[in-house]
Amino acid sequence: MRIAREGYPLVLTAGIAALVVLVIGWVLLGGLMAVLTVAVAAFFRDPERVIPAGDSLIVSPADGKVVSVAPAAAGGMFDGAATRVSIFLSPLDVHINRVPVAGKIDAVQYQRGEFLAAYKADASERNEQNALKILCSGARFIGVVQIAGVLARRIVCRVKRGDDLKRGDRFGLIMFGSRTDTYLPNGCSVEVVEGQRVKGGETIIGRFV
Repeated sequence: MRIAREGYPLVLTAGIAALVVLVIGWVLLGGLMAVLTVAVAAFFRDPERVIPAGDSLIVSPADGKVVSVAPAAAGGMFDGAATRVSIFLSPLDVHINRVPVAGKIDAVQYQRGEFLAAYKADASERNEQNALKILCSGARFIGVVQIAGVLARRIVCRVKRGDDLKRGDRFGLIMFGSRTDTYLPNGCSVEVVEGQRVKGGETIIGRFV
């Protein structure tokens, strides 16, 4: 099982602690800590994905459940976007974030905020978050926002302004429960509905028409 590099310190720490406790002779506690080690490793799992081909496709930036498909608010970093697709990631989901379209990172913007439950509608505006604006073909853009939740206390973004990325490339993760919003411009059809389960890099959430 491939594990995201950000998870190695936590997995190793938990594993060493479990081993020490077992050596001391506290078998029950050591067993529980070993289970915890496996759980932490599973959280940071980073599976390979089959990225669909097609110039017009927009893929999901995250695994999870679509909790909202709504008109995008006017103004701000994504002024001109038409639709916001919000995906809630539970602690059991893969938390690696992937790029929805091929393009260049035009802007990266971090915002401090609260840690409301990520499935709530106002989490998009009030929670701690990190936003990417991706320029793609035809002078269009896609917005992706990593949003912290109740348990999440660290947003990881591995890309910077000017980076060229392919559809489905990994660009970061959010630790322990979170939300990822995608902002689609005018001229896109939405291919998902509220309540649908999606996979990052694989599920088609929209198309340029």
